[in-house]
Amino acid sequence: MARRAVLLLILVSVGCSAQAPSSPPANLSSTPDLVRDIERHVRAQYSLPPDVKVVVGPLRSSEFANYDALTVTFVSPEKKQDYEFLLAHDHKTLLRMTKFDLTTDPYAAIMKKIDVSGRPTRGNKDAKVMVVNYDDFECPYCSRMHAALFPRLFKEYGDRVVFVYKDYPIDDIHPWATRAAVNANCLAAQNADAYWDYADYLHANYQAISGQRGRDGAEAELDKQATLQGQKHNLDISKLQACVKAQDKKMVQASIHEGEALGVDATPTMFINGQKLDGAVPEDEVRTALNQALKDAGVAPPAHKPAAAEAKAPPVAPAK
Repeated sequence: MARRAVLLLILVSVGCSAQAPSSPPANLSSTPDLVRDIERHVRAQYSLPPDVKVVVGPLRSSEFANYDALTVTFVSPEKKQDYEFLLAHDHKTLLRMTKFDLTTDPYAAIMKKIDVSGRPTRGNKDAKVMVVNYDDFECPYCSRMHAALFPRLFKEYGDRVVFVYKDYPIDDIHPWATRAAVNANCLAAQNADAYWDYADYLHANYQAISGQRGRDGAEAELDKQATLQGQKHNLDISKLQACVKAQDKKMVQASIHEGEALGVDATPTMFINGQKLDGAVPEDEVRTALNQALKDAGVAPPAHKPAAAEAKAPPVAPAK
């Protein structure tokens, strides 16, 4: 998978019985050694790099007996993240807790955070199962996943599932990915089929585009292919070319920020009715997730008919 550099915190669940809070919490400002110990343990546990600052917030009452709550903030040059901890009243134990609200649907909550308004779709727009893929047009793993989705899985599930792509270009390793995303959105603003044809072309030919003369050559090829798609689909070419020339990245950046908030740090990352799949996972794994989502939605999955090559793989000749 292609990865964006972000902080990763592994959460440890602990079981506690909820009780009424007890005495008011102590003031951490009077115990600098405790603050230092908290920072050292957090840094060691999560392998934080030196440039990440750890800010230990004040104690406050919690809903758990014998524990106070506190917020620990990780501040890096790129972002700031808050995490909640519990500190024992005797100051000997620090817990990181994950709390689950069993009255809510966690997958539905994830899907509510994804904005698909105005995005081109493939499949049944009224389907009860939605696949949202955070995609990078220059990512080889994304191209592999795209080839699995279209046409193979699309042929099986297209009448039961709707597919949506969101932008997640990783500039630090894919120099032309953002321009490709902007150009694709320029096409989508006029015609969804033009967007998908452009996406199909880029994923099938990303190596050839990268093989152009430097970044300028790659971007010129991207613009050329966008124009060709516009002509193919009878778009307003003047409007399309003005959009391509402007290279307005606001929509792409909003999609990246949305993905980061959902824990996306690599491409491809898919959410199938909220269930997250990281990377170019095997096709059968995607099929399993699709089938489960369909069953959960009360829809019968399609019958899977393995291709001839899949049903009986040819023998492999021994190496010589």
